Amino acid sequence: MRHALSEEALLDLAQTMRGLPLLAFDFDGTLAEIVALPGDARIDPALAAILERLAQRLPVAIVTGRSVGDVAPRLGFEPAYIIGNHGAEDPAGELPSGTLAHLDRLRDRLRASAGSWHSAGVSLEDKRHSLALHYRRAPDREAARRVAEELISDLPEGLRSFGGKCVVNVVPRDAPDKGRAVLALMRRAQADAVVYVGDDVNDEAVFERAQAGWFTVRVGRDDPHSAAMYALDGHGEVAELLSAALQLAVEASGDPTA
Repeated sequence: MRHALSEEALLDLAQTMRGLPLLAFDFDGTLAEIVALPGDARIDPALAAILERLAQRLPVAIVTGRSVGDVAPRLGFEPAYIIGNHGAEDPAGELPSGTLAHLDRLRDRLRASAGSWHSAGVSLEDKRHSLALHYRRAPDREAARRVAEELISDLPEGLRSFGGKCVVNVVPRDAPDKGRAVLALMRRAQADAVVYVGDDVNDEAVFERAQAGWFTVRVGRDDPHSAAMYALDGHGEVAELLSAALQLAVEASGDPTA
């Protein structure tokens, strides 16, 4: 992937910013650094200030694997939209949530075997619209990963799973993914394009649905098969990219005080 801060990429970004793009972002690993304790994650105040200025000019969305209630107080600014649970949770109720009853059967099964996966260093996060089996803090991550994958190797009907960075996620099969959610938000915002930045497996659903005029960026180069148009070398470059986007938004509006 080409670097998102290259001259070529910034020309493409400028073209996208001349219209009315939806600016959509993942949270963990994108706007906030990945931390050992998920409860410690926050957006740096300087980055939140840039996002606030962008949100005053253009529709900004957070599209995250976290629940909406969990992520909202961690942002430091107010976006127009927050979509949680990998696309399955929409406070406006305009996106289907998936058949949540399917998750109950898996909850029961996980409770029955809790001793085995707790001892391996796996922890369960229940976000109502999805379940996440975390193993970042396990003493042996590889062994814990195998345990987590074994737990969902025979999922109840109506569920699907996907990996992530030290996590295995389970959601209702009929729930929208991030790609469907971003397309719906684009229509809702009456935007003509999308700028999307993400860093993990679930963000590929957006990258794969990108249309002409979009600008998609993966944070990190850990997946050579990513469908993102551009890449950043790490979280530390996100603020530079958003500063460039803000400057382009100011230039496109012709009113630096707006």
